[in-house]
Amino acid sequence: MIDLSFLESLIQAIDRSSLDSIEIERGGTRIRLAKTPGVVVNGVAPAQAAYVPMVQPAPPQPVTVPVPAPAESVDSPAETAPEEQAQPQGNLIDVTCPMVGTFFRSPAPDAAPYVEVGSKVAKDDTLCIIEAMKLMNELESEVAGTIAEVCVQNADPVEYGQVLFRLTPS
Repeated sequence: MIDLSFLESLIQAIDRSSLDSIEIERGGTRIRLAKTPGVVVNGVAPAQAAYVPMVQPAPPQPVTVPVPAPAESVDSPAETAPEEQAQPQGNLIDVTCPMVGTFFRSPAPDAAPYVEVGSKVAKDDTLCIIEAMKLMNELESEVAGTIAEVCVQNADPVEYGQVLFRLTPS
């Protein structure tokens, strides 16, 4: 059982810090505190890998990203602004980031990237790793297709909802 004063001190600590969430297990009781509500994917919340003092990080957790349906445009190409015309057109699907973290294209610095432009991917293939709070989270494709664009550079910081890849569904 966790006493109320300890819980209040945790809440105050997370409010003052830049952490978004923290999860602690103590005496058989597990508590998860978050500033923003987490998205649960396949029964796993991305922030479940939060910092816990004196505990080894859990192994990488696969994260499946929901893929939104392609938006239909009512503007004709001639009426679209020049910067919008540079965006890929057609039936491309945006694969977005499910959490704040650091984007890695490969499983190790000296390893080949998981995918390149033109790579064919099947459903549940690993596309990249997002490091969040010292935990490596594999991002898996929700659909089969071909990578049309890699939108982020290796080791760049990424935000929730940021487009990481665009792919053509097959």
